[in-house]
Amino acid sequence: MTGSARRTRVTVIGGGVIGLSCAWRLARAGTDVTLVELDPEQGASRIAAGMLAPITEAHPTEPGLLATGRLSVDAWPQFAAELADTGIDPGYTTTGTLVVGYSADDLAALEELAARLATLGIDVERLTGSACRRYEPALAPGVRGGLSVPGDHSVDNRAVLRGLQAAVAAAGVRVVAEGTGETTGADVTVVAAGAWTPLLVPALADLVRPARGENVRLTAGRHTPVLTRTVRALVDGRAVYLVPRSTGELVVGATQDEVGFDRTVTAGGIHRLLTDARRALPTIDEYALAETSAGLRPMSADGAPLVGWISDDTVVATGHGRNGILLAPLTAALVTQLVTGVGGAPDAEVVRAFAPDRFASGTRRAAHPTGGGTR
Repeated sequence: MTGSARRTRVTVIGGGVIGLSCAWRLARAGTDVTLVELDPEQGASRIAAGMLAPITEAHPTEPGLLATGRLSVDAWPQFAAELADTGIDPGYTTTGTLVVGYSADDLAALEELAARLATLGIDVERLTGSACRRYEPALAPGVRGGLSVPGDHSVDNRAVLRGLQAAVAAAGVRVVAEGTGETTGADVTVVAAGAWTPLLVPALADLVRPARGENVRLTAGRHTPVLTRTVRALVDGRAVYLVPRSTGELVVGATQDEVGFDRTVTAGGIHRLLTDARRALPTIDEYALAETSAGLRPMSADGAPLVGWISDDTVVATGHGRNGILLAPLTAALVTQLVTGVGGAPDAEVVRAFAPDRFASGTRRAAHPTGGGTR
């Protein structure tokens, strides 16, 4: 867009971490942004644990996510520092992740993970059970071994949301409530409504689905031994994560159930999480139960998000699944590049990995002028 042209008017639909990040970066790039804020209690951002874990979240069926996740985790130090400039500490920590196993089969699974990562040029440190307890003395004697993964970090997701809300306000983003009818006249609409995006963009109906995730928030007592880093545990083949906060909070998660838009917190899900967490961290008995919650992850068929043009005036940013917090900086940068051209040409590998039309039955990628601009 030339200096004499009017500012591009962008409406971003969705007030979770993806929508807020896109609105913030678009406003800083010079666009006139209106953010339509959906019910923040419904989405995954507030329920998330805040893990920035491209390595330990790497699945053999999702090869593209490891590379893009590592790009995004590399962007988090600057992203976190800019959020901290709002006066809200996002709780960014680089102490790494400890992955531990309880049974012989669990250790075999961890060895398989380490071997697969080695083929990708990622070395992780193999640890005995006693070495794991030197890292984290509160771990159970039954922990038989593990892996140290320094490349996986974490943030406080709720602090990130507060920081993003402050950042969009400072950037001049106009925030309106859903259903007010105050969003007409946009040149571009960015739909970042998480699991609800297909309800607004029917072309994505078969490409993004909700998956319920339940978790538990606990609070350490004054003398309770606490973790210093994220612990991901395999307990007889079941995965559970424990993410500590500097405040003494511990987030334990997470289940994954295909139950549509049902956000019920179930007794069975919470029981399973606490039982497995207790096997890895016996001192969990001394924590106070602060909250149980459930959110809906927007899952795609291949685990990677859908970010890109789906028509001449609409961009989608959804399908982030387990990795919305991790991929927020990369997604916001990509959306800003696509809409405004600010930041240079989009990374071709990221564009391909996230393209909404990558599925045989997916949407047709709209032809679009480089750099966006007004339409």
